[in-house]
Amino acid sequence: MSNVSVVLPPPNNAATVGVLIGSARTAQAAFANADQETVDDAVTALAWSLYQPKHARAVAEMAVAETKMGNVADKIVKKQRKTLGTLRDLLRVRSVGIIEDDPARGIVKYAKPVGVVGALTPATNPGATPVNKAMMAIKGRNAIIVAPSPAAWCTTAHVVSLMRAELTRISLPADLVQVLPRPVTKDLTAALMREVDLVVVTGSQANVRQAYASGTPAIGVGAGNVPVIIDETADLDAAAGRIAASKSFDNATSCSSENAVVILDAVYDATLAALQRAGGYLVAATERRYVAERLWHDGRLNRELVASDADYLADRFKLAPAAYAARFFLVEEDGVGPSHPFSGEKLSLVLAVYRATDFAAAIEQARAILDYQGRGHSVGLHTSVPERGRQIAESLDVVRVLVNQAHTFGNGGGFDNGLNFTLSMGCGTWGGNSISENLNWRHFINVTHLVTPIAEDRPTEQALFGAYWARHGTA
Repeated sequence: MSNVSVVLPPPNNAATVGVLIGSARTAQAAFANADQETVDDAVTALAWSLYQPKHARAVAEMAVAETKMGNVADKIVKKQRKTLGTLRDLLRVRSVGIIEDDPARGIVKYAKPVGVVGALTPATNPGATPVNKAMMAIKGRNAIIVAPSPAAWCTTAHVVSLMRAELTRISLPADLVQVLPRPVTKDLTAALMREVDLVVVTGSQANVRQAYASGTPAIGVGAGNVPVIIDETADLDAAAGRIAASKSFDNATSCSSENAVVILDAVYDATLAALQRAGGYLVAATERRYVAERLWHDGRLNRELVASDADYLADRFKLAPAAYAARFFLVEEDGVGPSHPFSGEKLSLVLAVYRATDFAAAIEQARAILDYQGRGHSVGLHTSVPERGRQIAESLDVVRVLVNQAHTFGNGGGFDNGLNFTLSMGCGTWGGNSISENLNWRHFINVTHLVTPIAEDRPTEQALFGAYWARHGTA
């Protein structure tokens, strides 16, 4: 046998991306002048490719098997719920031709495609997120190339194949939706980001920063670490039920999953009891160290425990036998920052619990948590006093404040709130993002403004400066 090693040439990322871009531009050019009916047919095709029960189940099973995160039943619900909600939103709006006509201002707005979109998608949602982004991109008459997490390539590639097959079935170009080939590397993803017309990133903050540095217009989303306040007027069992359902859903894979509850002192013990009735296990002081040691390794989340089943966590955490029947785990905390790891995002069925003396202190505790991690994302409140929601909205630098809702189900759009359905939550400049709303179809279009003359709208100097002059004089 020869001792001479064979050195393989490095992958030609530019060539690989070039082929995909060429195919995408050809497909997009053929689709760019489609009418609204054809566009909506395409969007519906993508939705149906994942929504149909046999596909939703197969993709959910593949995702859990490949990533070892989440659970099949909840992933099926997530795929169908998010897809149905997004389809509802998209079919209710125009994205072709005139999308707004304002005669009073003499402005008519025309929607135009962006071109080719590069979409980075995470391992936590390798099926739902690619379809969600593809639906929005196609609504704008664009093509899309998905750059999946390497840890979920098989699942995402399968989802892309389902979308392509459904497009072909209705006689539209399959190359409107493509996926990067294996191996998906940082360099290959970077090469894609440089060549597309728009980059949209859901996933790690490292990927978000890379997108913004790519030289291509980019939309990224921020880190989650949702704190939820429970005040003394809340329906405690209802609040606990919502939190339990939200926290345990798909083993807390969502960035919108509650990561901390801040409970007012007056109802602290009663709320803990309600959370335990809802399936929470209160980690004893003697057990707390074991949870921390196993959930983090060298300051980083233990990948093996992220989004794992509750009974598996109970075993790994070496908790008491009662913990094996729990849906999630409550860990009391009193600090924030690197020396208090439970104050950060945990991506697991572990929920930090804080005590606050009053509502003002609860707001400040939520602020401290968000300033450490999750600034801009969102906060929740369980209360019977509507004014308190407005008080939080005025006080905290977050994009979304959810009142009396299960956070995971409401933050990315719900059938009982007015937010757009999405799997990508913008966090504003607070979270290092370019958008401060839920990602939606409007982020995937360009707009041409037709401007025609109107009656002159020129106010007098007195109308504009008069009040200022009266207060401060003219010199």
